[in-house]
Amino acid sequence: MSNKNEMDYSPDSIAASYSQRDKWLKSAPLPVVDPIYNASTYFLPSTAVGEAIIAEKQPGYVYSRIRNPTIDVCAEVIAQLEGAQGGTLLTSSGMAAISLVFLTFLKSGDHLVCQYPVDTHTIKLIEDLMMGNKVEVTWVDNNKMDAFEKAIRANTKMVFVESPCNPSITLQDLESLGKLAQRHPQLITMVDGTFASTYVQQPLKYGVHISMHSCTKYMGGHSDITAGCVSFTNKELYKKAQWYSTFLGPSLSPFDASLLHRSLKTLPVRMERHSINAMKIAKFLEQHSKVKVVHYPGLESHPQHNIAKSQMKMFGGMISFEVDGGKEAGIKLVESVQLISLAVSLGGTGSLIEHPASLTNTESLMDEEARKKCGVADGLVRLSVGLEDADDLIKDLTQALEKL
Repeated sequence: MSNKNEMDYSPDSIAASYSQRDKWLKSAPLPVVDPIYNASTYFLPSTAVGEAIIAEKQPGYVYSRIRNPTIDVCAEVIAQLEGAQGGTLLTSSGMAAISLVFLTFLKSGDHLVCQYPVDTHTIKLIEDLMMGNKVEVTWVDNNKMDAFEKAIRANTKMVFVESPCNPSITLQDLESLGKLAQRHPQLITMVDGTFASTYVQQPLKYGVHISMHSCTKYMGGHSDITAGCVSFTNKELYKKAQWYSTFLGPSLSPFDASLLHRSLKTLPVRMERHSINAMKIAKFLEQHSKVKVVHYPGLESHPQHNIAKSQMKMFGGMISFEVDGGKEAGIKLVESVQLISLAVSLGGTGSLIEHPASLTNTESLMDEEARKKCGVADGLVRLSVGLEDADDLIKDLTQALEKL
C-alpha cells in the first residue's frame, strides 16, 4: 500500500500493507518492505535547506534523534490505527513514553489525577520523580469515574488511567473519560492501553487526548524488542511532546522501529488468535475447583463485561486468576507449567505466566498494604495467553493445577 493511495482502508489493511517506500526510493523496482535508514545524520545540500527542515518549512531530515524515515513510517502506521489526528511518537520503551508525556505536560505546582492501581513502575515514576518535582497527585480508586470528577482542582492538568489495568484486568469507561475531558477543557486525559493493543481499543475516538502503549508487548508481539509509542488527538499536543523529545532523547532505534513495523503487519490476526485462546482458557479456569476467581473481560462474570463489549473489538489475551492456597500455591503453579514460560512481560507469540506478588508487584517495589490496594492477592497469577493450540495450554495448566 503506497502513501499515495487516498482510499479509506480498514485497520487490517493498514497494518498489513502501509508503506512509504515510494516517498524515498525514486527508481523502480521498489522493495515490498520499507528499508532501514540507520544513519545518525543526513547530508544537506546547503545550510538554507537544513535551516528550512529544522523550521519545518520543508520536509527532510537533519539528525536521527529528531526524525528518521524508518521511525516515521512505523509511527504513521500506529497513528492511523489509533485514529491519531495529531500524530504518533515512538520511544525506546513504554516507560519512556509515559515519562515523555509527564515531563512535557506537568510542572511544579500542577495536579495529576491518577487511577490506583497502575503499573508498579508508573507508580514509582509518579512518586519518586513527579512528586519529587512538586507535582501534586491524587490517587483515585479504579473504575470510579465520579471520584475522578471530584478530585479535579483548579490546578489539575492531567488525568491518567490504564485500561485494562495491570494486573487486575479491570477497565475504565473510555466514553465517560472522554466526556470528563469535555466538561473540563483544561485537562489532558491519557490512557495506557498496553494490555489491549491499539487494534483492540482506540481511546482517542472517545475524546481522550493521548493514547500510549508499551510496544514491547502486543504491538511488537514477538518478545524481541523494547519500544513504546504515544499518540495524540491534535497537532498542538503532538508538537509540544515532539519538541521535548528532541532534548530528552527517548527515541526508538531504526532497527527496532523496523521490527515493530514488521510486527504491526500481523497485529490484527495475532490479536484475534490471542482473544480466541484466552476466552477458551478463561472459561476452563472459571470452572476449575482450585481457582477462586478469574479476571477476564470476555467473561460474563467480569463486573465490567458490558463496558468491555462496548469499547473493545475483542477481549485480548490477558487473564489473571487467583488460586486456592495463597502465595505458596501461586508460586507452585507458575513453576510447574511446561509449555507456558515463567517470565514477566506479555503479548508475545508464546504464552507467559508470572506470580505478581513475587515478581511484578514484589516487596522491592511495594509493601503488603500497597499490594492489597492494587488487588494483588497472594495467590494471584497473571497469564499472557499466546498463539499456541488452546487445548495444549489447557493441558499444561491442568497438570500444573493438579500439583497444588
